[in-house]
Amino acid sequence: EAHAESDDGASLQNDLLAAAGDMPIIGPNCYGFVNYLDGAPLWPDQHGGQVVESGVAIITQSSNMAINISMQQRGLPIAFMVTAGNQAQIGLAEIGAALLRDPRITALGLHIEGIGDIAAFGALAAEAKAQGKGIAAIKVGRSTQAQTATLSHTASLAGSDAGAEAVLERLGIARLESLPELLETLKLLHFSGPLTSNKVVSMSCSGGEASLMADTGLTRDIVFPELNPEQTAGLRAALGPMVALANPLDYHTYIWGDGPGMGAAFSAMMQGDIAMGCIIVDFPRADRCSQAAWDCVFEAAIIATRSSGKPLALVASVPENIPEDIALRMLEHGILPLCGLPEALCAIEAAAFIGGKTGAQSPPILQGKQPVTSALLSEHRAKSDLSAFGLKVPNGEQVSSLDNILIAADKIGYPVVLKAMGFAHKSEAGAVKVGIEDAAALAAAGQDMQAPTWLVEEMVTGAIAELLVGVVRDPAHGFVLTLAAGGVLTEVLQDRVSLILPAEKDALHSALDQLKIARVLAGYRGKPAANRDAIVAAILAVQDYVIAHCDQVEEVEINPLIVTAEQVVAADALIKIGERDDR
Repeated sequence: EAHAESDDGASLQNDLLAAAGDMPIIGPNCYGFVNYLDGAPLWPDQHGGQVVESGVAIITQSSNMAINISMQQRGLPIAFMVTAGNQAQIGLAEIGAALLRDPRITALGLHIEGIGDIAAFGALAAEAKAQGKGIAAIKVGRSTQAQTATLSHTASLAGSDAGAEAVLERLGIARLESLPELLETLKLLHFSGPLTSNKVVSMSCSGGEASLMADTGLTRDIVFPELNPEQTAGLRAALGPMVALANPLDYHTYIWGDGPGMGAAFSAMMQGDIAMGCIIVDFPRADRCSQAAWDCVFEAAIIATRSSGKPLALVASVPENIPEDIALRMLEHGILPLCGLPEALCAIEAAAFIGGKTGAQSPPILQGKQPVTSALLSEHRAKSDLSAFGLKVPNGEQVSSLDNILIAADKIGYPVVLKAMGFAHKSEAGAVKVGIEDAAALAAAGQDMQAPTWLVEEMVTGAIAELLVGVVRDPAHGFVLTLAAGGVLTEVLQDRVSLILPAEKDALHSALDQLKIARVLAGYRGKPAANRDAIVAAILAVQDYVIAHCDQVEEVEINPLIVTAEQVVAADALIKIGERDDR
């Protein structure tokens, strides 16, 4: 069992490793592996696979999940199944990289409880890119319950889910939520490899199915391009004047049963600038109905995929409506079976994501030594340190008497902001007063806000938006950068996106585009637009500070980062760093 599950587990595991010496050990706390390529199992239980010439490799930290996956009836050729368990000697990433080097392995599926060795995962991702193969993964640990179960199961450190998400995104590993999504994605990757884009055409003989496809596509990063003149002409010739031409297409049933006619229509649809095509088709039950009338779909699909040279999938809107024998028959004829409409679109999105990352080169993920102790810097010190890296902060002065508050304000000029030092969250503690217009109001605020020291700052006006820029050291994943709507909206809107450091300019611009508040930054309802380059420069200044202090810093947060038409200013700053003098 996992060494976290018994008092002497760690000692027993160490004894095992010592006894093994140089002999590689998978696990412990696992069932072993099944090599379906060479018919070589090292496995103590039942499994549902069979010998194949090529197929996908799947590695999971759960032996029971491996058994479940092996029982799939979706036509997915599984070439290798490995259970990694505790990964005491050989990690999941190392196993995956070795499997990807086998030319018979077409794609890699992972069930991850804890990423662990980030460098090894980076090497795994690089191997996949070099081989032109895709990796799809389920990473558990979104919930507190899952994180607790993970730690007790295989002693894996789950880390923050935002950190895991950011690491997988950086490495070009598609993250999925369920086993059906994983299986369908692996099937697509086995069949066609990573897709060249997210542009898709869809065909069905039902308006209801076409509408369902269009609506389901809204939940995914998938594009249904408008038909071009070549497609329109070919479709009109094949379908006649009664069919409304669109993508997704309802081609009706006027030509159902005419294999060559349907093939001409499907071929015309596949001529666009697309990565692949989908035909929605659910097969009748073999035990109660006849499937003979559906042979025309096979014939037409073969014609279309051969004429276009592009991948073509037959998609069942209900997963079980492509039985395993039909799925295998499809694959033999060069047609991809996808079981379930949501799962199919998830698979397409994932394969397109992987394809978009294939040529991308990213710097190594930033890691640093863990400080033994840490403390909060004062806001004044935090801003001073960050300004040295190019972050613009308000003109301000830290003082220790009420008289000096007034003197500082006269130097700075009204309106000013007064803050009592010593509070991480000043607004909740009543330790901040903004928009103070004169000395009388400032004196009253100082009397109401008793503190050993105060910070007097210029008031930043003309805000278009407020952002949060935060970096947290995640012990499992490195440094996680979070961009979000700032100020009081941070927790209310839950509008955020996370990246792993270091992040490049293009990635930061893309992350800002993903925020709901991006519309405000672009100039909403006639309001001025923000200077996006200045926002990115401010984020990079924070990143530069973290990189320079990666062995000491625990957390940096700018909230709010006030964005005006002219400037971007850090109105508040928090830094938690390894113990040092706070001047």
